[in-house]
Amino acid sequence: QSGAPGATAALALDGAFLLSPLGGLMVAEAVLGLLVWALIANTTYHLHPAYGWVMFVAIFFWIMTGIFLVIYLLQLHLKFHIIPWSLVLMIFNATATVLYVTAFVTCSAAVKPTSWSQWDYNRRAAASVSTGGTHGCRGGRRAHTAALLFQFFACLVMVAYGASTFFSFCAWRGLGSNAATSQVTNHA
Repeated sequence: QSGAPGATAALALDGAFLLSPLGGLMVAEAVLGLLVWALIANTTYHLHPAYGWVMFVAIFFWIMTGIFLVIYLLQLHLKFHIIPWSLVLMIFNATATVLYVTAFVTCSAAVKPTSWSQWDYNRRAAASVSTGGTHGCRGGRRAHTAALLFQFFACLVMVAYGASTFFSFCAWRGLGSNAATSQVTNHA
């Protein structure tokens, strides 16, 4: 009899997590990360190693964010209490922030208007953070607008990972909880 309620509790979703700042940021990271790698995938990134790095960072952290989101939604982090989840999440978010900054800079430095044909340059500029030099190409206004949109999404995902790092750090250090709660959870 005791096994049946536990089995249904394992399948319950933690809706309160989605309403928390960390949960909301994880959903935003997943959605924005999908937009980022979809824009990169629409280019000929495989021909240039710099874009391969950007694609790797975007897809890897999108998948890992999805995995962490499922772990927290299904409350699996409570079942594996040996793993310091708040520390793991803080390290993950800090790493994602740093590597997204490197991908941001790499992508920006990789766009050179003279190195590819016009149609490819427009597509790569749309997937890059660099907005300079698109005015002289065919469809320059559209590519410039797309580049600004990508720049917006890339900045948002970096800020989201940075904010998640802050909230993960607060959870890891126990900031925001009272002394009685932290004493009970530390010794339990």
